[in-house]
Amino acid sequence: MNHSASTAGLLLAAGSGSRLGRPKALVEVAGETLVERGVRVLHDGGCHPVVVVLGAAMVQVRGAVAVHNPDWRSGMGSSLRAGLSALPPGAERVVIALVDQPKVGAEAVRRLIAAAREGATVAVATYGGQPRNPVLISREHLAEVAATAVGDVGARAFLRAHPELVTPVPCDDVADPADIDTPEDLSAFLGRDEAGRPRAAT
Repeated sequence: MNHSASTAGLLLAAGSGSRLGRPKALVEVAGETLVERGVRVLHDGGCHPVVVVLGAAMVQVRGAVAVHNPDWRSGMGSSLRAGLSALPPGAERVVIALVDQPKVGAEAVRRLIAAAREGATVAVATYGGQPRNPVLISREHLAEVAATAVGDVGARAFLRAHPELVTPVPCDDVADPADIDTPEDLSAFLGRDEAGRPRAAT
């Protein structure tokens, strides 16, 4: 295991947010959009470079390589394939994150990278023992991940097919995988902030 191997970040942010009423990438929280926050979290967690896959909304994102997925309507699978194809050849592994989970912070990313440095080739953040996001995958598995990413399925098909490869990384104490899918989700999230509780794990 090369402990100095480069870890890229991949943020999936192409959807239209049909239930939310606007692209999630454009939602602003505490002065930054969710796509900006997602890029910052991956950078702060130790990912360089960071690739962002966009689709319904094309925005300029500082500090990231933006990739347009013209097939974003087909689901997450096409966005994952587009992002994986844009990774630099020097990246030995990638941390994949979703734009709509603003309470997943940099410490969860750091834990995945630490697991990789200990020998894991696939590491998945868990909450209550259940696998969620983010996910780290080493380059040796990326071709199969891309091949099984179809429709609205991202890396899940690969992970379910190879449970023996997966290293679970508990992140309950530093993150929350709750996503923002509806206006009610967003209002509840912002309401917690206004009440003075932490907006997200960092």
